[in-house]
Amino acid sequence: MTSINPDKVTAERLAGLATAPGVSHPAPGTGDGSLVDDPAVRAPLVLNNRSFTEVTDIICGYTENKPGRWWLPVFGLTSTLAGLGTVMILYLLITGVGTWGLNNQVDWAWDITNFVFWIGIGHAGTLISAILCLFKQKWRTAVNRSAEAMTIFAVICAGMFPGIHVGRIWMIWMVFPIPNANAIWPNFRSPLLWDVFAVSTYFTVSLLFWYMGMIPDFATLRDRAVQRLRKFGDAAQTLPFTSIKVDNLRAYGYGLLALGWRFSSRHWHRYEKAYMLLAGVSTPLVLSVHSIVSFDFATSVLPGWHTTIFPPYFVAGAIFGGFAMVLLLLIPARELYPNMKDFITLRHLENMAKILLVTGMMVGFAYSMEFFIAYYGGNEYELYAFKNRAGGPYWWAYWTMIFCNVVSPQLFWNKACRQSPIVIFIVSFLVTIGMWFERFVIIVTSLHRAFIPGQWGMFWPTAVDIGIFIGSIGVFLTLFLLFMRFLPVFAMAELKAVLPQADPHHEPAGHAAGGGH
Repeated sequence: MTSINPDKVTAERLAGLATAPGVSHPAPGTGDGSLVDDPAVRAPLVLNNRSFTEVTDIICGYTENKPGRWWLPVFGLTSTLAGLGTVMILYLLITGVGTWGLNNQVDWAWDITNFVFWIGIGHAGTLISAILCLFKQKWRTAVNRSAEAMTIFAVICAGMFPGIHVGRIWMIWMVFPIPNANAIWPNFRSPLLWDVFAVSTYFTVSLLFWYMGMIPDFATLRDRAVQRLRKFGDAAQTLPFTSIKVDNLRAYGYGLLALGWRFSSRHWHRYEKAYMLLAGVSTPLVLSVHSIVSFDFATSVLPGWHTTIFPPYFVAGAIFGGFAMVLLLLIPARELYPNMKDFITLRHLENMAKILLVTGMMVGFAYSMEFFIAYYGGNEYELYAFKNRAGGPYWWAYWTMIFCNVVSPQLFWNKACRQSPIVIFIVSFLVTIGMWFERFVIIVTSLHRAFIPGQWGMFWPTAVDIGIFIGSIGVFLTLFLLFMRFLPVFAMAELKAVLPQADPHHEPAGHAAGGGH
């Protein structure tokens, strides 16, 4: 038999099923069974031959069952950090932006660094969800929901920095084109206003994309809660009151979020069409949003900023940092949550490690081109700005950026490194640090040396600067923990679609090779 007209044994081998005779699970050298290099064998995207029912039970169990003992202490820590950031912001609003380490030379510093950093973190979600969806990449199904959630939470963290940066946050409404008696209108030629529209559009579309993808899963959670209430309706007197109350809340809460979803063919038809349209709309946003953020700098006349390489450079860096954050969150999650390794396999981690390697090399190329263009352009001020980055007072920040963003991803040329969760986690952590330092280097080193030496100065963050940034990390992690606890972590329908059983020609194990259905 051939792969074109296979018998049962060949078909199961091609599908990578562990039940196929002569195929061990996992095969030697394939890690968890997903790292299959044989082109004649289709690597499984879900391990352990999970059935449709098992997939539903496991994923719904993350929200229906009590979390592990680690969850509450970690949630307490992250919410405490978020509270610290809130206190620092209140202190800032009461006292003024003078509490930051700003001076007349470096008037964009820690806050705008954090804004660009968080916007970049939010790019991987749209890339995984939209672009990989349009290209029919099935491996995205295990990581897209978490990446989309990360996008929403990162944009929330990013959005608070421009607001508090203006000092008088109660006047932030003036950046919007709202008619007013003072006839004060925003400057539509300013890239700072373009940011308002770009980021708000990106957030709205990403939120719709994320929410709409969860509607079928909300309906599943609703129906399971209703079934439990019906099943134990007669025995309700013997059940704990909390169990009945929680299931009632689930039935009403998830029912409200499900918007009347009934799993009809009409619903699925409308859903798939709308999902693809949103994917098409979201794809240009991946390129446009961070390009517009880069215009904050590129449209200026400041040496170190006014360069045409910034839009593609910022987009590549955003995807780079976003994928690193996805890995930074999902690698611990697959260790802490039961059976999550069946859905987030080593194949998924290796694919994302390859993307880190590619985008890291793109970012490294952009770093080198900045120096080349500064030299080739013959502008002494531009050349000094880049020499000052590498050898000036902030040399330590520049070389930290180079090591984390350019050197550390080179480990992924080695197969063993890009297939090791520990190595991937360490590199992702270094990349996250490096991407923050990249924004710090671009902003601060270009500002702290003005055209007149008498205006030269140094920026050092204060406790308020650091506290607000740590608070934004706490907000981000707190929201992500709540997402993992109360919302479906995986798209159940999409995961089931990549199972071998979803193939109409699949023959269940135990049937004869020539048996009919």
